[in-house]
Amino acid sequence: MSFRPTFRLTSLAAGLLLAVTATAQPVFDQPASATFKGQVVSRGENVVPGSTADVTGRGFVPGQQVSLLRGDTVLNSQPVVVDADGNFKTQLAIPGDAVPGTHPVVVRASQPAAATVLKLRVSPQLPLSGQAKFATQSNKLVPGLYQSAYSAASNAVFVTSAVGRPPVTQSQLLKLDPKSLKVTKAITPAQVPGSTNGAVFAVYGVGVDDANGNVWVSNTRQDTVAVYRQADLSLVHQFPVGTVPHARDVVVDSTHGKVFASATGEDHLSVFDAKTLKALEPITLASGVDDEKFVPMSLVLDEPSGKLFTVSIGTPEAAVIDVASGKVDKVIDLGNSISASGVAFDAQRNRLYVASQGTDNLLIVDVASGKVVHDVPVGAGALNVAFDAKSGLAYVTNRGAGTVTAVDRDGKVVGNLDGGTFPNHVRADGKGNVFAVNKSRGAEDPKGDRITRISLRQP
Repeated sequence: MSFRPTFRLTSLAAGLLLAVTATAQPVFDQPASATFKGQVVSRGENVVPGSTADVTGRGFVPGQQVSLLRGDTVLNSQPVVVDADGNFKTQLAIPGDAVPGTHPVVVRASQPAAATVLKLRVSPQLPLSGQAKFATQSNKLVPGLYQSAYSAASNAVFVTSAVGRPPVTQSQLLKLDPKSLKVTKAITPAQVPGSTNGAVFAVYGVGVDDANGNVWVSNTRQDTVAVYRQADLSLVHQFPVGTVPHARDVVVDSTHGKVFASATGEDHLSVFDAKTLKALEPITLASGVDDEKFVPMSLVLDEPSGKLFTVSIGTPEAAVIDVASGKVDKVIDLGNSISASGVAFDAQRNRLYVASQGTDNLLIVDVASGKVVHDVPVGAGALNVAFDAKSGLAYVTNRGAGTVTAVDRDGKVVGNLDGGTFPNHVRADGKGNVFAVNKSRGAEDPKGDRITRISLRQP
C-alpha cells in the first residue's frame, strides 16, 4: 500500500496554512493612540428618506481609511481616506425606505484602528397639504428676520431682524400694519459703546408691554435686553452688556408688572419690573436629570392663570412657573424630545405644545398629569410653535423642511404649508391669525425674508 498521495496532499495543505498564517493581519492590529479625538457630524437642511446626507470628520489620523456602517451594512462602497489635516468628507445616500429617527452609524477607521458613532438624523417627510383650508398673505421685509409680536393696544406687529455673526452691524426693529404687513416705522439700534468694529445692539427676541406702551427686545450678542417705545420706536432704556447671558425670548406679564427673559446657556430666567425697569430676583430652573442643566429657550405666558412655561434645549424637559411667587411649580419630563426650543399653551385643555429641533416633532403634553398625549412628526428642524385658541390649531415652523405645519388639539395634521426659506418663528395675535417670519439664502431669494399672516378659513 502506498502513502505517497496522502503525504503530498497533507504537505500541500500544511504549506497553504503556513502561507496564509504568514500573510494574515492580526485581528487586534495597531490601534490609534490614546490622543485620538476623531469626531463625525452629518449636515443637511432636510435629510429625509431618498435624499443624501453630507458627512464630515475631523481629528482623525492622516491616511486612515474610514468606512461607515449601519448594522452589518457598509454604507460607502469604498473607504474614505483621511487627508493630511485629519479630515474627511463624504456623502451618504439615504434609502427611500429609511425610518425617520436618529440612527447610530458606526464610523470604523483602520491604519491605525479606531471607531466612533455618528448620530445620523433622518427627518420625516410630510408633503404639502391643506392649502385650501388657510388664508395667507405675505410681504417681503428686510434681511435677517428673527421674531415677531403683536400688540393689541397699538394694533401693530413688531418684528426684529439681525444679519450675520458678530460683529453684527445690520439690525432693525420694525413696526408693521397687521393687515397690509407694510412697514410703518423702522429703526436701527444704537452702536455698542466702545465698539471699534461697528457692532450695534442687534435685536432678536421681542415681546410687547401694552400696559406701559413699550416693546422689549433681546440683544443676544451683547447678553442683554432693551426697551423701546411702541409709538415711535424711540429707545426707552438700554440695559448694560452682560445683564442677561445670551438673552433669547422676552415676555411681559401686565397683570403682575413683570418681564421675563430666557438666559439661554444658563439655568435661569432674568426678571425685571415692567414699570421701573429694575432687575428683580432671577428664577432658577433646576433639571430633574442627574448632572444636567435646564437651559431655557422659548417662553409662553398664560396671564389669566399666572403661569409661565419654558422648555430646555439641554434636557428633555419643560417647566411650569408661578409668576406671582417666582417659583417653579413643576418640571415635566418630555420623553422623546431632543433640543426642545418652541413652546405654546392651550388654556382650554391645559396642554403644552413643544417643538423639538432634534426630534422633528411636536409634543402635546397634559400639564396636570405631565403626560405626553400626542407625539406628532412635523418635519426637519421643528423650531417654534404658536397656538391659536380661536381655531384650536398649533402652528409649527420647521426650519429645515421649509414648512409651517398646522396641528389640531388631537394631534392631527390639518395642513402642511410652504413656509418659505428657513421658517424661523411664529406668533399668534389672539384674533385667529398667526404671523410667521423666515430667513433667506440671499438678497435675491424670492421666498426669503418674508412675514406671512396665516388664518384658518371660515366655513
